[in-house]
Amino acid sequence: MNAPDNNAPTQADGVVDWLTNGTRDERFIDDIFAQMCIRLQQVGIPLKRSTLHILINHPQWLGARFMWSDGMREAEIALVDYEVRERSEYIGSAANEMQEGATEVRENLERDPSLGRKHALYDEMREKGLTDYVAWPLYHTLGKRHLITFATDRPGGFDHAHIAALKKLLPVLSLVSEIRIKNRLARTLLETYVGSHAAELILAGATRRGTGTTVRAAIMICDLRDFTKISDNWPRDDVIDLLNDYFDAMSEPIARHGGEILKFIGDGLLAIFPLHAPNACANLLHAVTEARRAMAALNERNSATSRAPLNYGIGVHVGDVMYGNIGSSSRLDFTVIGPAVNMASRLEALTKKLGRTVLLSRDFAELVEPKFELEHVGKHEVRGFSDPIELFAYQG
Repeated sequence: MNAPDNNAPTQADGVVDWLTNGTRDERFIDDIFAQMCIRLQQVGIPLKRSTLHILINHPQWLGARFMWSDGMREAEIALVDYEVRERSEYIGSAANEMQEGATEVRENLERDPSLGRKHALYDEMREKGLTDYVAWPLYHTLGKRHLITFATDRPGGFDHAHIAALKKLLPVLSLVSEIRIKNRLARTLLETYVGSHAAELILAGATRRGTGTTVRAAIMICDLRDFTKISDNWPRDDVIDLLNDYFDAMSEPIARHGGEILKFIGDGLLAIFPLHAPNACANLLHAVTEARRAMAALNERNSATSRAPLNYGIGVHVGDVMYGNIGSSSRLDFTVIGPAVNMASRLEALTKKLGRTVLLSRDFAELVEPKFELEHVGKHEVRGFSDPIELFAYQG
């Protein structure tokens, strides 16, 4: 028996050429995927439904699913969480079979369902009048496997020519998709580790040591109290869970109100609210208010397991900071430095001495009064600064 000729002409040759030469200016794989499906229909392949499943490196999501069906101009995007592999939607699916090493899943949807694969997806496709379904791995470099599926409502399903045409697309689609996905992964990883604004600057080429810009911003530094005692006495996994819950309570309000977390420092965090944004200082205090409520809710949950409440301190100042690359010749950190950052850090440390959770400098307080109720706590010596600093407490 002769091997199939992979170079033989197929209905999809024009689509292959478009993928190769016509997508250079397309940034997003979901747009390319939807256009590919439409073009396949236009050349006579009876495509009714198609999905592309991609594994991604994201702290919250295992992957993403792009779904196209007849009549759609754009693909529908759904994120898939890490727990999906424990659920019925995954168990017994084509994705499950591919994960276990299958190189093709083909299901005749016209035959008696009792003779076919048992999964809710196949029942749903039968109800929609689909007759044939095929899934293949989409190979990327270094052994990474993703998944693409095609389905039709043509009586008798896909014929041999349709299958040959679809298979011919796969190597080119693999290359085209890998480029876009790796670009997205690079952005996702940068956003995860350095924040969205710093990620944009780095991707735009701000990677040289010493490069940066001066930014006027409100600076917020938060630190967890008694963490050394906690980490010495609690099991390791409990400490990690505690830190993650604490950072969720603090971080989500900051992001929601336009702040950017530049780094986590052990049990502390550094965030800025650039003043070019309207109401940046007010937004910082709104974030602090919401974080306080989130921490109160977290402490209430922890009390049910007899854990002591978590306490924290926040120092807030405003001023000019240098925002850019600092570090060794081969290992850089994108961060902020300057006297304003030092001041916020010193105020956070003073929260312990003065018995206040949130301390604000006079410079910051002047930008939010009288919109917020602040408590004047007098002038205090601040380490590293020659003159006493007038401080305010905020209860939220």
